[in-house]
Amino acid sequence: MNTSANTLASIVLIHGGFVDGSGWQGVYQQLKKDGYEVTVVQNPTTSLADDVAFTKRAIAEQKSPVILVGHSYGGVVVTEAGNDPKVAGLVYITAFAPDAGESVASLIANPPPGASVPPILPPQDGFLMLDKEKFQASFAADVDAETARFMADSQVPWGLPALQGAVTTPAWKSKPSWYLVAGDDHMIPPAAQRNMAQRAGATIKEVGGSHAVYVSNPQAVAQWIKQAATAIRK
Repeated sequence: MNTSANTLASIVLIHGGFVDGSGWQGVYQQLKKDGYEVTVVQNPTTSLADDVAFTKRAIAEQKSPVILVGHSYGGVVVTEAGNDPKVAGLVYITAFAPDAGESVASLIANPPPGASVPPILPPQDGFLMLDKEKFQASFAADVDAETARFMADSQVPWGLPALQGAVTTPAWKSKPSWYLVAGDDHMIPPAAQRNMAQRAGATIKEVGGSHAVYVSNPQAVAQWIKQAATAIRK
């Protein structure tokens, strides 16, 4: 690797609901190998406001222009926090890309006929979980069984204020964006991903893969992030 690290963007990775930042390990390793500074934000997923605040603290620490990457609900965080002046570009990995006033709750309110419905259990004390027995099929169908079981058993409760948190000003209206569609996703229908990506004016790529494509195919995800970082640098 002969590129000086200080010429590269800083990559900030934002996880989604039900999981923590450890799922980014494979993507992190790929990006670090290529000389990028990488920060994995451990958001509490208690509310959108809390998660944006955590993310903005991570952005503030970066020394280079930031590529902000969000998976799933992390896309909502990216859409709001991406207005920070340090952020040069946004990357959505099979993620929600809301417009002003939209939240995950509003975006999933009316699923199209035949679309997969995530196995979200009724809220307990204001927090949501996925049915552990259905976790792999819905979230991580192409992840090995042992890892998928660990992901199911180590779920992070997802707060209703995070689900319901609405975006004020979408950063994709003023920042360039890239979107990776996972064609075999059973959490966010691929058609919905394509619609959100097109609405955001994102550069779009599609790969086969489950909602956990960042775990099952970190090479493809890291490559897409690097493509965004390269475009920003040019």
